[in-house]
Amino acid sequence: MATWQIVCIAIYSLIVVVLSVYGFHRYLMLRLFYRHRRQAQVPAGEFAELPMVTVQLPLYNEYHVVERLIDAVCRLDYPRDRLQVQVLDDSQDETCQRAREAVSRWAAQGVDIAYLHRTDRTGFKAGALQAGMASARGEFILIFDADFLPPPQVLRQAIHHFTDPQIGMVQLRWGHLNRGHSLLTRIQAIFLDSHFVVEHTARNRSGRFFNFNGTAGIWRRQTILDAGGWQHDTLTEDLDLSYRAQLAGWRFLFLPQIEVPGEIPEEMNAFKSQQHRWTKGAVQTGKKILPRIWRSGLPLRIKVEATFHLTAHLCYLLMWLMALLMWPMLSIRSQLGWERMLIVDLPLFSMATLAISSFYLAAQRELYADWRAQIKYLPILMAIGMGLCVNNARAVVEGLVGHVSPFLRTPKSGGVKATAPARRKYRNKIPLLFLAELGMAAYFALVVARAWDIGLYAGLPFLLLFLGGFLYTGLSSAGQPWRLFSRIASP
Repeated sequence: MATWQIVCIAIYSLIVVVLSVYGFHRYLMLRLFYRHRRQAQVPAGEFAELPMVTVQLPLYNEYHVVERLIDAVCRLDYPRDRLQVQVLDDSQDETCQRAREAVSRWAAQGVDIAYLHRTDRTGFKAGALQAGMASARGEFILIFDADFLPPPQVLRQAIHHFTDPQIGMVQLRWGHLNRGHSLLTRIQAIFLDSHFVVEHTARNRSGRFFNFNGTAGIWRRQTILDAGGWQHDTLTEDLDLSYRAQLAGWRFLFLPQIEVPGEIPEEMNAFKSQQHRWTKGAVQTGKKILPRIWRSGLPLRIKVEATFHLTAHLCYLLMWLMALLMWPMLSIRSQLGWERMLIVDLPLFSMATLAISSFYLAAQRELYADWRAQIKYLPILMAIGMGLCVNNARAVVEGLVGHVSPFLRTPKSGGVKATAPARRKYRNKIPLLFLAELGMAAYFALVVARAWDIGLYAGLPFLLLFLGGFLYTGLSSAGQPWRLFSRIASP
């Protein structure tokens, strides 16, 4: 066997082992979820007098949704003398005028609401939140991103959990305003449901660390101060502050029974931009926080779970490398025979398919009566996850090498119809990365043809997932009409 073949087998096998370990971790999350999911989340007591709450609304160019957000927050079922609203607007367009008008309208009705505008966006969202702290009067801070629509009762339902003086943050579950808009939004909803329902429940109720998700959560003001405040040296200021606060001794609480609906990105480039930010920010946070985690006196189970949590996105880089190795590995298989390669492929297949399917279906079963109808989306979900590996592998590398990039907002439509010019106002530019994705699709077309030629029929479904994922993300990023995918996603 040639040296290059030995090297390829060694690298490929190492990648499979690592991906299988992360796949096994999903089984651990499922085990913890099923063990703890029925634990009641009951407040320790009730406030005799409701505490002062400051609601912070960080904004940047949110013309379509700003008025809807401000209206919803000002209708919260909470005593007006106990509620302060801060509109933290860093916008540089017509959003400013629309936000000011909404603030003036509600202020005239007696709502304690203020419009705070920064012309210097230092720190982006983290900077806006930190700036708002200077004039925030609330003992508790409730945060909503612009694309969320909080129900009136949400604050009353959650606030009494802070009667436990050790609770520093309460995270509410995200719902999805536009879940049925298209195939892409349905897939994103499944991704997010599993993160909240399975991961958050498993981590939180088993005593491990979990994170605030940037919106639809309430912070105890003192917790933010004890943790060192909002910092902007990562793109995921929420994840960073979460770990610093829990390292400082504060407990977090996840309340899956309280849903706050938000808007999912409806276009592929917006989705990829969001995924890039989350992936890169998680890598940055891991570099920053994990050394402190392992130097601390925390139990080993917390340290191990924090490591899995903050390094999970490395799998995208490994997946991309594995994809690149597919052609040479086919040549090796044709010489060795597929039977000898089962020791490599079988663990990957079982962990990548069974673990992922079980993981995502668990959340759908927990939330929806028609959860069986979501089964048909699982192959598409896995394909899109594979198709994202180019975009997210780039984010991993940028995070590892310390490449600095700005905080890019995720465009929101606010329900504006696709044919309206306003819908296109904040549409993401088409990045050239789609050419790499289409190149990978062409590469996998050759790989599939080669696998068929050598008789590796059992591996075709796995290879076709890669082909379909790269083709979908590439074509969608290039601007394919969303009406086609909306039909596919119809209930």
